[in-house]
Amino acid sequence: MRGEFSGLKTLILKRNPNAYYVHCFAHQLQLTIVAVAKKHIIVGSFFNTISRLCNVVGGSCKRRDMLRESQREKIIEGIASDEIKTGRGLNQEMGMKRPGDTRWSSHYGTLINLIHLFTSIVDVLEYVGANGSDDSQKSEAMDLLDVISRFEFVFVLHLMKKILGITHDLSQVLQRKEQDIVNAMKLVNVAKTRLQAMREKEWEMMLADISKFCSRNEIEMLDMDGEYAPRGRGRRRVEKMTNLHHYRVELFYTVIDMQALELNQRFDEVNTELILCMSCLDPRDSFSGFDIEKLLRLAKFYPSEFSEVALYELESQLENFIVDVRMDEKFLGLSGIGDLAEKMVSTRKHDIFPLVYLLVKLSLTLPVATATVERAFSAMKIIKSVLRNRMGDNLLNDCLVPYIEKDVFVNVTNEAIMQRFQSMKNRREMLLVEK
Repeated sequence: MRGEFSGLKTLILKRNPNAYYVHCFAHQLQLTIVAVAKKHIIVGSFFNTISRLCNVVGGSCKRRDMLRESQREKIIEGIASDEIKTGRGLNQEMGMKRPGDTRWSSHYGTLINLIHLFTSIVDVLEYVGANGSDDSQKSEAMDLLDVISRFEFVFVLHLMKKILGITHDLSQVLQRKEQDIVNAMKLVNVAKTRLQAMREKEWEMMLADISKFCSRNEIEMLDMDGEYAPRGRGRRRVEKMTNLHHYRVELFYTVIDMQALELNQRFDEVNTELILCMSCLDPRDSFSGFDIEKLLRLAKFYPSEFSEVALYELESQLENFIVDVRMDEKFLGLSGIGDLAEKMVSTRKHDIFPLVYLLVKLSLTLPVATATVERAFSAMKIIKSVLRNRMGDNLLNDCLVPYIEKDVFVNVTNEAIMQRFQSMKNRREMLLVEK
């Protein structure tokens, strides 16, 4: 979509140089995680280890069954010793989820499961290391067992789980089909505030949690006042530092700062302002979010469309428009700006309030910030495949609608489709509908 020569962004800007490109917010949030993993060597190495771990532990049905059986035995032991509570919805079966750069929140679920299944995963790795089918499997399992048994791995595991947990709610909100943009943008600020609070106040708390985890899983806890010994640098001259400095400054502070910086860069003020102002046109609840000042600020982002004189006219039209549509019953029950645009045309209010309608049309180019539109573009690649590359726009649109709106079309029966097809025109043969 962001291609320099033939991407959607480039094609739109060729038609209208004043258009604004707003990347999908849910995808941007996921990219902040990926960016940190790629820019920080230790975090990048950690996620590479997670991918290898998923390959080894989930590489066969036998290993997955071993993981589930080991988990079941430990739950039974915990219940017998009153360490684990029982109840509806508790102690559900878990597995190792494979994280992906384009599957939002997948990393968070993987890390949570890894913490809960840690001892069971160790059991599986020990078994594969001793009974693997070949030497490469055995060495891979033993190497992973050595890595995950180190304090550094456990530290990064808890650090990234905490950071991803802060942005998890925001990720879930941004993936909903019907987004509440205002609350979503508030959650962006909440995530930034929590990251800052974590940096300032939660070091001791996280270190205590890591200490408990290491004690429970028989992992050696490092002396924070001891000298840090970097891996693979035994013969090199490196600057001496304590474990406390390395883990607190070079890992804890640095990763949090990188995450906060990525959030600030990807959710910049212009894009956020555009989306928040656009949300004031939402017709739900009798235009409860309507705000003339914000809509005028939105119009100022398009100087070629709204001159200084036009802005004065727009202000007057907005005041008349909101009074008119709130009194008109035809505008009740609308669910989005797209419905508002259609209703304005059907009631000919786009001729009465032309500048308001222009603002609505410009706003309709911005919802590419939603995950729904991102999924629609992804669906186009599935529908218009290499074998269907000559598909026309009308057929593509007809195929996309039922594919994207699966939750609606699943309720349409084959009988209804056949009857509709039969009634479109006279046919040589009658379709037989099974009863």
